[in-house]
Amino acid sequence: MQLHFSPSMRSITISSSNNGFIDLMKIKVAARHISYRTLFHTILILAFLLPFVFILTALVTLEGVNNCSSFDCLGRRLGPRLLGRVDDSGRLVRDFYKILNEVKAGEIPPDLKLPDSFDQLVSDMKNNQYDAKTFAFTLRAMMEKLEREIRESKFAELMNKHFAASSIPKGIHCLSLRLTDEYSSNAHARKQLPPPELLPLLSDNTYHHFILSTDNILAASVVVTSTVQSSLKPEKIVFHVITDKKTYAGMHSWFALNPVTPAVVEIKGIHQFDWLTRENVPVLEAVENQNGIRNYYHGNHVAGANLSDTNPRKFASKLQARSPKYISLLNHLRIYLPELFPNLDKVVFLDDDVVIQRDLSPLWEIDLEGKVNGAVETCRGEDEWVMSKHFRNYFNFSHPLIAKNLDPDECAWAYGMNIFDLHAWRRTNIRETYHSWLRENLKSNLTMWKLGTLPPALIAFKGLVHPIDPSWHMLGLGYQNNTNIESVKKAAVIHYNGQSKPWLQIGFEHLRPFWTKYVNYSNDFLRNCHILES
Repeated sequence: MQLHFSPSMRSITISSSNNGFIDLMKIKVAARHISYRTLFHTILILAFLLPFVFILTALVTLEGVNNCSSFDCLGRRLGPRLLGRVDDSGRLVRDFYKILNEVKAGEIPPDLKLPDSFDQLVSDMKNNQYDAKTFAFTLRAMMEKLEREIRESKFAELMNKHFAASSIPKGIHCLSLRLTDEYSSNAHARKQLPPPELLPLLSDNTYHHFILSTDNILAASVVVTSTVQSSLKPEKIVFHVITDKKTYAGMHSWFALNPVTPAVVEIKGIHQFDWLTRENVPVLEAVENQNGIRNYYHGNHVAGANLSDTNPRKFASKLQARSPKYISLLNHLRIYLPELFPNLDKVVFLDDDVVIQRDLSPLWEIDLEGKVNGAVETCRGEDEWVMSKHFRNYFNFSHPLIAKNLDPDECAWAYGMNIFDLHAWRRTNIRETYHSWLRENLKSNLTMWKLGTLPPALIAFKGLVHPIDPSWHMLGLGYQNNTNIESVKKAAVIHYNGQSKPWLQIGFEHLRPFWTKYVNYSNDFLRNCHILES
C-alpha cells in the first residue's frame, strides 16, 4: 500500500496491488473544511484498515472463491460473512440424517418398484422427481435385496463345494478300477508285499513304522513317496497301508508295480484283520447301519434347514461335520492300533491328506514322558481357523453331560500326524472310553458333538497327550487360502485338512504344487485315466 500527497496537500491518493491489479482511492481535501489534524487521523485509520481488507481478500482467494480485482467484488464476497450469514449445508446434512433414521425404522412400501441397476435408479429419480424419503427407501430396498442374493449365493457355493469334496474324482475312480483289473490279470500286481524274506521287519521295533489308513490310491502314493524321499534313513521305513475291501486289489497293485525301495510296504485290507469283528467294534457297526445316522451324513443338508438363523461360516462347519468319511470304519481305525499291531511299540499314524517334507525319524527319539499320544496342540496360535481351537470349538457345552465332564478352555490337539506309544496305550482304557462316549452321543441324537472322530478322541486321550513342536505338523492347507508359503516350506508335515484337497479341482492352486511334486504323472495308469499335472 502506498500513499501519495499532492504538492498542494489538497488530495491524497491511496494505491494497493492485489494479484497484479492496482486499486486506487483518491481523497480530496478541502483546506477550509478539514484540518491537518483530522487529515492525519483519517490517514492513520485507513492505514490500519487496508491490511485487513487485503488479508480478507487473500482468504477468499485461498478458499476457492474467484479472484476479486476490485473493492466492489470484494464487498460482494465478504458482505454475507460480515453480516453473519452462514452456509445451509449443515442443516441439509442434519435433515438427511433425520430422513435416514425414519427410513431405517420404517417399513418398505410393498408397492415400491425397485430398479435393476444404478443407472435406472438415476433415470427414475429424474423422471419421477423422487423426494429424499422415497430415494432412501428405494436405496434401502436395493441394498437388502443385494444382501439376500449374496447370502444365497454364498450358501449355494458352500453346498457345491461340499458335494465336490465328498465326491470321488473321475480320474481317481478310474485309477482304482484299472489297477483292480490289473490285479486280476497281472501276476506282478499280485506279488506278495512285502517279499517273504522281509516279513520279519513288519514287527521289528528297531524300524520306523508308519501307519496309513485310506481308500485313496493316489493320495496314499503321495504320502508314502514323500515320506521315503524326505527320509535320511529310508531303509529303516516300514509302511503299513490299511484299506477297505473294495480298494484292496487296486492298492496292492499300485505298490507292487511301483515299489518305493529301500522302504518296506505292507498292504492290508480291513477284512484281513481277524480282530475287527462286531463284538469288538459294536458302536461302529451301529453307526454304519443306523438309518438316522446315515441320513444325517448322506441326506439333503439344505432341506428343512433355517439358513436365516446361521451364517456362512457356521453352515460350512456343519457341512464339514456331515462328511460321509466320518462314518467310515477307516476313519475310526486309529483307535484300535494297539490291537491291530500287537507286536509294535511305537508308530507314527498319518492321514492320507498330508505331505512329508522332512525326515521324521527324530519323532521316535521324543520322550513322551509316559503319555500315549504325541501331537501338535491347536490352541497356541493367533488365527481363529486352525491354531486357536479349544474344547468349546468341538463340543456342545449346553449338554449337561458335556458341561459336567469337560472344560471348555482345555486345549485341543490335531489328528493327521501323531506319534503313538502303543506299549503305554495298552495299559489304558482309551478304547473303552471312546466307545462309551460314542454311545452317549448316539443316544443324544448327535447333540453332544457333530464333527467326526476327533471329539471322542479328545475325551478318550484326555490327560494322555504330550505336546510336540508345531513345526512338525502344519494344518489348514485345505481351507485356508491365505496360508503363509514360507511357513509351508519350513514345516515337516503339511496337512491339507479341510475340503480343498490338492487332488480336487477346488484345491488351492498355489498350495497344490507341494503335493503334486510327489505324483509321477508319467505313469501309464495315471495317463490312461487322464490324471494330468495342472
